[in-house]
Amino acid sequence: MARLTMKFGGTSVGSPEAIAQVAEIVKDHLAGGHQLAVVVSAMSGVTDALLESASAAAEGEKKTYAAINASIAEKHHGVIDALIASPPGRDAIRAEVDELLRGHLELCEAVSILGEATPRISDALVSYGERLSSRVIAAVMAAEGLLVKQVDSNDFIVTDNVFQNADPLWDETEARIANGLLPILSNGVTPIITGFIGATPDGTLTTLGRGGSDFSAAIIAAYLNSDELIIWTDVDGVMTADPRLDARARVLPYVSYQEIGELAFYGAKVLHPKTVQPIIARDIPLRVRNTFNPAHAGTVVGSRAQASETVIKAVTGIRDVSMLTVSGPGMLGVPGIAGRTFLATANAGASILMISQASSEQSFCFTVVDPLAQDVKAAVESELRREIQHNDINSVEVLSEIVIITVVGAGMRGTPGVAGRVFSLLGEHRINVLAIAQGSSECSISFIVAENDLERAVGELHTLALETVENDRVNGLASPY
Repeated sequence: MARLTMKFGGTSVGSPEAIAQVAEIVKDHLAGGHQLAVVVSAMSGVTDALLESASAAAEGEKKTYAAINASIAEKHHGVIDALIASPPGRDAIRAEVDELLRGHLELCEAVSILGEATPRISDALVSYGERLSSRVIAAVMAAEGLLVKQVDSNDFIVTDNVFQNADPLWDETEARIANGLLPILSNGVTPIITGFIGATPDGTLTTLGRGGSDFSAAIIAAYLNSDELIIWTDVDGVMTADPRLDARARVLPYVSYQEIGELAFYGAKVLHPKTVQPIIARDIPLRVRNTFNPAHAGTVVGSRAQASETVIKAVTGIRDVSMLTVSGPGMLGVPGIAGRTFLATANAGASILMISQASSEQSFCFTVVDPLAQDVKAAVESELRREIQHNDINSVEVLSEIVIITVVGAGMRGTPGVAGRVFSLLGEHRINVLAIAQGSSECSISFIVAENDLERAVGELHTLALETVENDRVNGLASPY
């Protein structure tokens, strides 16, 4: 018997049909003798709607937030009416949903009076998505005869008070999971748990930020000492490339934590990088599977790097970025220019996606997302205005209509010629590389090309990744787990 923590994302619980499929998956695993903890996201579209209601309330637009409330009610009532036949069970969960939505409406009215949705209030408002979905899903499973219990994660995931992007307080969280959640499992009950939500030590609701539901599932998996964390989503697993760029994309049977971190950072949408943090130290494998194709084994993500002869496993890219270049004859040997530039970038609210510097120290470039590029340019030029006035530094140049392409594979470490093969291939197809960066992890190489070269570059490099998948299949390289 294995202890599994499962997380179902928004599309996996986005409709009556999807939730019925989730119930079947849970039922099948329980029938197989497994012990399950189930973490669920809000129904697809609900989190965005709740954020919209917060904005509308702050603007005093009562009709808008009232209409959103009614729409969310209709969405959840639709699931209840479709999947729960028994009148007592159906009426009980409808009343619970309606009570929660009254709370949402009252909170919107309070925001309307204040004229502001603070981060703290926004967390409270957005938490209704998971609180609603978990109760409805638990009621559906109970109607199917499963022994389940709805659980709010804020009862045991304890966080700091950085609202909208809270971090767990690890020792307190571990103790609460051991004392509050583990006994439920030990009694043969399957907890249906809200994702995304935590609470400060005094009980104030928080949310864990982008990727928060995956992150909360990983926390629970770690402190329940699960044998595996399964992230159920709407794709078969981690792909060798974006199938929208290359229809040949295939599912990777196995990738390492390090590889998935690079893929997630550089554009893959399967997992947020911090998801794996709680489970790495405990060597708990993570599996990405498709709710709508449960027969597929998916992708296993684990700590053990598995190099392949052809080295490159996947190719990914980020659109909508701009490259900023700081250059000038007065930069040579002058300390602090890069540090001041990057601090100014941070103060402009931008994260740096990639950095490249010439050995001459007379120029370096870095990338940020398009919408912030001009703000970053202004901030950097303000910080370096004295050097610019003295012609030690030229004005900061911004180059748009570019993309970052990243090739990923643990086998790059210690393998000579990988970069040469990548750039020779691009050169053969007359694709110009504007900047290059390789991290000390040696797990990925990133480079910048013109946006109109994206599909050609990904297609040519993807051929190398497909060679890896095929060679691994022929050589019988399976997951090390």
